[in-house]
Amino acid sequence: MQLPTTQQLRQELDSLIARLNDPAIHTNPSEVKRLSRERRDKESLLALIEAHETNTRELTDLEALLASADADMKALAEQDQARLTAQQSELLSQIESALIPRDPRDDRDIILEIRAGAGGEEAALFAQELFRAYARFAETAGWGVHIVSQSDSQEAGGFKEVVAEISGEGVFGLLKFERGVHRVQRIPKTEKQGRIHTSTVTVAVMPQVEEAEIEIRPEDLKVDTYRASGAGGQHVNKTSSAVRITHLPTGTVVAVQDERSQHKNRDKAMKILRARISEAQEEERMKKEAAERKSQVGTGARTEKIRTYNFPQDRVTDHRFKLSWSNIAGIMEGELKTIFHELREAGRQAAVNG
Repeated sequence: MQLPTTQQLRQELDSLIARLNDPAIHTNPSEVKRLSRERRDKESLLALIEAHETNTRELTDLEALLASADADMKALAEQDQARLTAQQSELLSQIESALIPRDPRDDRDIILEIRAGAGGEEAALFAQELFRAYARFAETAGWGVHIVSQSDSQEAGGFKEVVAEISGEGVFGLLKFERGVHRVQRIPKTEKQGRIHTSTVTVAVMPQVEEAEIEIRPEDLKVDTYRASGAGGQHVNKTSSAVRITHLPTGTVVAVQDERSQHKNRDKAMKILRARISEAQEEERMKKEAAERKSQVGTGARTEKIRTYNFPQDRVTDHRFKLSWSNIAGIMEGELKTIFHELREAGRQAAVNG
């Protein structure tokens, strides 16, 4: 593997910093965000390369020392050599991961959709609990969470469906591995016999898409307006502010009613529609690639069972990367950082190994 030199990386960093210091660039916030992320990535890679070069020099010096050292000095040098060799191996692994081309969508905000699947009220309860876990993690990460729509379960008080916008730094890059079917195994509170029930929820994580990135023709849309229902006071009964948009070629339907303004609801519905259509196109592309390379790693398609939450055994298992974690109680309170970062690293290693 040909590693970039520190001189090369410093030149690239100087170029990035010059572009970020150009006042003209700040009229384009998305470009500033992209360049800032690229700068951070370059700085991290530079630190790894510098450490690798230092290690290489120290190992070379040790080889010379071993050739002329007495027995006692040789024993100490061999210990240092073993330590530095292990460090060098770890550094090379980290550099290899850092050199994998980033998904350009990783820094995008997302549309998160969670739907109750098999399991009735227990599935609806878990859908609500899983959304709460994501929202709590988002709070600690400094991300913004805004519920766009939700459909409540009448009996248990859970969610049949919830759609939310999550915005912040690196949101899609961390949450994209949540896409798919999540299975929960536990004893419901209403279970009298103490039997373990299995239920599922489906999670969709879609990067937000700029209007220019995906073409949606006005003639392909059917737009309906109606009076909003639920919370909102008397206003909901006076104006037709809720919006339902159907994309006729794909049959994709989006309904939004959380804003009082019909115009704002339409804008949000179009944002979700673009994300859903883009995600469907991406899933189709991923399925084709997976079939071609016969990958053992899941595609992330939302129909694929990716994870099991086994409450009696206090274990969360990711089936794509064969990873497990304990402390379900903490995980459901939003302690997801370890899971997200280990999944991201597993994804990078899978990309390295093809």
